[in-house]
Order: sequence, then C-alpha cells, then structure tokens
Amino acid sequence: MTELKIPKRITTALVNSLTAGVVPRIGLEQIAVGRKPEVEAILRDMDNIAEGGAAFKLITGRYGSGKSFLLQMIRNYAMDREFVVADADLSPERRLVGTKGQGLATYRELMTRLSTRTRPDGGALEPILQKWIAALQQQTMQNNGLRPDDPALALQVEQQIYAVTNEMQNLVHGFDFAKVLASYWNGYKLGDDDQKQAALRWLRGEYATKTEAKKELSVGVIIDDDNWYDYFKLWSEFIAKIGYKGLLLFIDEAVNMYKITNSVSRQSNYEKLLTMFNDTMQGKAEHLGIFVGGTPQFVEDERRGLFSYEALRSRLIDGRYAARDYANYTGPILKLSMLSHEEILILLQKLRQIHALHFGYTVSLRDEELVDFMQMAVNRLGADEMLTTREVVRDFMDVLHTLHQNPEVTYTQLLGERAVKPEGSSKAGGSSSTDELDDFLAEFEL
Repeated sequence: MTELKIPKRITTALVNSLTAGVVPRIGLEQIAVGRKPEVEAILRDMDNIAEGGAAFKLITGRYGSGKSFLLQMIRNYAMDREFVVADADLSPERRLVGTKGQGLATYRELMTRLSTRTRPDGGALEPILQKWIAALQQQTMQNNGLRPDDPALALQVEQQIYAVTNEMQNLVHGFDFAKVLASYWNGYKLGDDDQKQAALRWLRGEYATKTEAKKELSVGVIIDDDNWYDYFKLWSEFIAKIGYKGLLLFIDEAVNMYKITNSVSRQSNYEKLLTMFNDTMQGKAEHLGIFVGGTPQFVEDERRGLFSYEALRSRLIDGRYAARDYANYTGPILKLSMLSHEEILILLQKLRQIHALHFGYTVSLRDEELVDFMQMAVNRLGADEMLTTREVVRDFMDVLHTLHQNPEVTYTQLLGERAVKPEGSSKAGGSSSTDELDDFLAEFEL
C-alpha cells in the first residue's frame, strides 16, 4: 500500500472531526469514497452555472448518511474551479423567513462564510472587491499606457466601475447595490476607511435602519428579512461580471424548517424556498446555484414537510415513470443511500492509514479484521434501516483510538468472540483468511 503524505494540520482536522461525528472542513479528498454519480450530476450543474445558467438541488438522506459531507466536498470542488461559495446551517435563529430577523441572520451568515480559492475559510467579501478594483486598474494601465500615479487612471477606472454597475441597475434593487459599490470605490480611491467600512457593512446586511444607511451612504434601502434573497441574485451577476464562474449557496440542516411549530411561519419558509426553486429553474437567476441539505422526512412528510405545500410537492415529487430500482440524478432531488459494503471497506482502509500516520505508528489491523468489523455493523439488529456512514466511522475511530492507547489489547479481545480468528488458524482446513475475505466480498454487488 502506498504511503500517505498528509500534513499534520489536515490529519488533525480529520481525526478530530471524524471522532466527533462531524464533517471536516479540510482534507475531504483523503477520505472521499463513492458518490460518483451524485458528484458528476452536481459538476454538470456547475458547468451550466458557469455558462450563465442556474441550478437548484435538494440533497436528502438520513442523519449521518453523508449529506453534509457531499455538500462540503462540492464546496471545495467549486472553489478550485473559480466559483465563489457561501455556506450556512439553518437553525432556530437562522431561517429563510422569520418575524425576528431570522432570514437576515441567514444572509449575514452566508456573507460571513463567503469564500474563494484564496480565502477558503470565509471573509472573502472585501478581498473580492479589492481584487476587482486592482484588476480594473491593471487593465486600464495596460490598455492606455498609464502610470500608477497618473491622475487620469482613477477617472478611467471609475468609468469602468460604473459600466459594470450600470448594467446591474436594471435588476431589482440593482440601483442601490451599484451605488454602494461605487461608494466603496470612492472610499478606496480617497483612502477613506470609514466610507469603505460603511459600504461593507451595508453589503453584509448590518444596517438596522434605513435612516442610518441614508445618512452614511445616501442609500434609501437596506438589506432586510424580506429582500435578502434578491441581493444574492445581484451578487451572482456581479461575481460573474468580475471574472468568477458564479456563486454557489450551500444551505444545510434544512430540517430546521420542518421543525418550525407555527404552521404559518413554516409555510412562509416553504414559499421562500419555492421562489428560489422557480428562479433557478425558470432562468430568472444567472450564475447562481443553490444546494439544500435535509432529511427525507423534511421533504416527504405530507403533514409538515415540503410535500405539505402543494406547489412544492407537485414540482418535487417523482414522475409517473420513476422507478425505485433506478436512480435518477438529473431531477431536483438527490437521494443519498447508504454506501455499499465495498465503499465502506475502502473508507475503513483510508481511516486506518490516516490514524496511523497521525499518531506515528505502524498499521497493525489487517483487512480481514476490517471486513469483520464491517460485517458486525451490517449484521446488527435494525442495521438495514438505521445504520449510517457516520455511525460506522465513529465506532471505527473508537476502535482505532482504543487499540492505539492500549497496546496490550488485541482486536480480538476488544471486539470479543465475533472478531475473526488469527491468520493461519484456518490453514489446516485448506483455506486462509485471505480466502475468507474473497468469499465475503464475493457476496457483494458492485
């Protein structure tokens, strides 16, 4: 087996996150297995978004089935492909619509998490604007033979900035958005940090009243609970105009909308989701992708889920000729099933290597013992319905930690009589543990 070379920072994040049952932000490519058709479907959507289209995907699966992992993996892919991405988890304080500013809280979280390849951990708003202005200055100097200290440079850059913003003024809220971008440029040009910060505050949705915004920026509107989604349509257009492929929003834990007890408030959130769905599917938005993660119950429950809202149900429900035995990855819903046994085995092999690399020891667990561990998990009572990838990974990390911290304990002692017999004990009968491994895997279907 080839020796892994992974920085300590990444192995630390992987080991800590997987032990706690959460998705790591970095190093996902080291443990990614399966999900090939799902990833390919989303990459096709990303190609369409880069060409000026839009996409909406609901990624559903039970708790621990890999929704958050897939969203995080796609987020990392997207940044490498020159997309701007933003992600947020919904919660009681963050919804799509709310009477106490929960929708605006979601906008603020997404803007805080705004990321690019050079700023993968969020906080990319100001770097994006600075990169845009610097690129315009560079382009203007090259095209007109100007020096950096030439007074004409600022004037010509300003003309190009207004050329970009003028195109946006025809869009809903586009005039005010363009005006704030121009205010940022003026602050940048004059070295006025207060004006720059005022523009950034407005773009992040941090003004509480229109009066305050009018006083500081001469803009009569603010981003609020009702209009925040419209501004993401503006952001996607602007981001595409300044050289990126598009804007992707990743909204996880959408089950929190399902948990809203007030039916009117719940329906309002579903209406906002319907607006997003219609805008992306009908071509009203450009260069925008929206990916939402939730449980099957959140989607399919006809009493409180998305299917309780007829307008969404009629759009999301499987077509008449959809068959349960055949996967369809082109529709608005991606349903994640449990990883196959082969994929789980590959994942366990990767985890075994990463754990050994992180703690600096030689791998001792054999493949036969991994198969045995997996077989125990699969054969557990109710595993068909309840077993998830998260559960298998957490249990396996527990085994690795225990064996490492207690060198005198063997795998067989730890897991009891269910563990496989030591290699060589079956050779007298004419078959080795390798044959048992082959026999076991022969039952699986690829």
